[in-house]
Amino acid sequence: QVQLVESGGGLVQPGGSLRLSCAASGITFRLYTMGWYRQAPGKQREMVATITPDNSTNYGDSVKGRFTISRDNAKNTVHLQMNSLKPEDTAVSYCSARFGIHWGQGTQVTVSA
Repeated sequence: QVQLVESGGGLVQPGGSLRLSCAASGITFRLYTMGWYRQAPGKQREMVATITPDNSTNYGDSVKGRFTISRDNAKNTVHLQMNSLKPEDTAVSYCSARFGIHWGQGTQVTVSA
Protein backbone atom coordinates (compact mmCIF):
# COMPACT_ATOMS: atom_id res chain seq x y z
CA GLN A 1 0.00 0.00 0.00
CA VAL A 2 1.40 3.37 -1.04
CA GLN A 3 1.64 6.00 1.67
CA LEU A 4 2.77 9.59 1.31
CA VAL A 5 3.05 11.53 4.56
CA GLU A 6 3.64 15.28 4.46
CA SER A 7 5.11 17.37 7.26
CA GLY A 8 6.47 20.86 7.80
CA GLY A 9 3.46 23.05 7.17
CA GLY A 10 2.45 25.84 9.49
CA LEU A 11 1.96 29.56 9.94
CA VAL A 12 4.65 31.94 8.74
CA GLN A 13 4.88 35.68 8.20
CA PRO A 14 5.20 37.15 4.70
CA GLY A 15 8.80 36.94 3.55
CA GLY A 16 9.47 33.91 5.71
CA SER A 17 10.43 30.35 4.82
CA LEU A 18 9.11 26.85 5.35
CA ARG A 19 10.42 23.44 4.36
CA LEU A 20 7.95 20.73 3.53
CA SER A 21 8.86 17.06 3.59
CA CYS A 22 7.10 14.00 2.19
CA ALA A 23 8.00 10.49 3.30
CA ALA A 24 7.01 7.77 0.85
CA SER A 25 6.49 4.06 1.43
CA GLY A 26 5.07 1.19 -0.57
CA ILE A 27 6.62 2.32 -3.86
CA THR A 28 10.00 2.01 -5.54
CA PHE A 29 10.62 5.67 -4.86
CA ARG A 30 13.72 6.14 -6.99
CA LEU A 31 11.84 5.16 -10.17
CA TYR A 32 9.09 7.76 -10.03
CA THR A 33 8.51 11.45 -10.55
CA MET A 34 7.46 13.16 -7.34
CA GLY A 35 5.67 16.44 -7.02
CA TRP A 36 4.14 19.08 -4.80
CA TYR A 37 0.74 20.54 -5.57
CA ARG A 38 -1.40 22.99 -3.66
CA GLN A 39 -5.02 24.03 -3.39
CA ALA A 40 -6.15 27.35 -2.04
CA PRO A 41 -9.74 27.90 -0.82
CA GLY A 42 -12.09 28.23 -3.77
CA LYS A 43 -9.40 27.43 -6.33
CA GLN A 44 -8.37 24.40 -8.33
CA ARG A 45 -5.40 22.29 -7.32
CA GLU A 46 -2.25 23.51 -9.08
CA MET A 47 1.19 22.11 -9.70
CA VAL A 48 3.90 23.72 -7.60
CA ALA A 49 6.97 21.65 -8.48
CA THR A 50 7.93 18.24 -9.82
CA ILE A 51 11.17 16.28 -9.82
CA THR A 52 11.98 13.31 -12.03
CA PRO A 53 14.05 10.24 -11.10
CA ASP A 54 17.11 11.91 -12.70
CA ASN A 55 16.49 15.14 -10.74
CA SER A 56 15.06 17.24 -13.56
CA THR A 57 12.78 19.84 -12.03
CA ASN A 58 9.80 21.87 -13.16
CA TYR A 59 8.09 24.73 -11.32
CA GLY A 60 4.84 26.59 -11.52
CA ASP A 61 5.25 30.16 -12.74
CA SER A 62 4.12 31.66 -9.44
CA VAL A 63 6.88 29.97 -7.43
CA LYS A 64 9.86 30.06 -9.79
CA GLY A 65 12.91 31.53 -8.10
CA ARG A 66 11.38 31.18 -4.62
CA PHE A 67 10.77 27.44 -4.17
CA THR A 68 13.17 24.52 -4.59
CA ILE A 69 12.21 20.86 -4.83
CA SER A 70 14.69 18.11 -3.98
CA ARG A 71 14.66 14.38 -3.33
CA ASP A 72 16.62 11.90 -1.24
CA ASN A 73 16.28 8.46 -2.77
CA ALA A 74 18.14 6.83 0.14
CA LYS A 75 15.44 8.07 2.54
CA ASN A 76 12.44 7.93 0.17
CA THR A 77 11.71 11.57 0.82
CA VAL A 78 11.01 14.65 -1.24
CA HIS A 79 11.34 18.18 0.08
CA LEU A 80 10.05 21.59 -0.90
CA GLN A 81 12.02 24.58 0.35
CA MET A 82 9.77 27.63 0.22
CA ASN A 83 11.38 31.06 0.57
CA SER A 84 10.04 34.60 0.28
CA LEU A 85 6.56 33.38 1.09
CA LYS A 86 3.59 35.54 0.18
CA PRO A 87 0.01 35.57 1.50
CA GLU A 88 -1.10 34.13 -1.85
CA ASP A 89 0.96 31.02 -1.10
CA THR A 90 -1.59 30.11 1.57
CA ALA A 91 -2.99 26.71 0.64
CA VAL A 92 -3.09 23.05 1.52
CA SER A 93 0.03 21.50 0.01
CA TYR A 94 -0.04 17.93 -1.23
CA CYS A 95 2.71 15.47 -2.06
CA SER A 96 2.15 13.35 -5.13
CA ALA A 97 3.82 10.38 -6.76
CA ARG A 98 3.59 9.41 -10.42
CA PHE A 99 1.84 12.57 -11.58
CA GLY A 100 -1.19 12.29 -9.36
CA ILE A 101 -1.64 8.53 -9.15
CA HIS A 102 -0.83 8.68 -5.44
CA TRP A 103 -1.53 11.55 -3.01
CA GLY A 104 -0.74 12.42 0.55
CA GLN A 105 -3.27 13.85 2.99
CA GLY A 106 -1.94 17.38 2.70
CA THR A 107 -0.39 19.92 5.05
CA GLN A 108 -1.63 23.45 5.63
CA VAL A 109 0.62 26.38 4.75
CA THR A 110 -0.59 29.76 5.98
CA VAL A 111 1.25 32.98 5.22
CA SER A 112 -0.06 35.85 7.29
CA ALA A 113 1.11 38.73 9.39
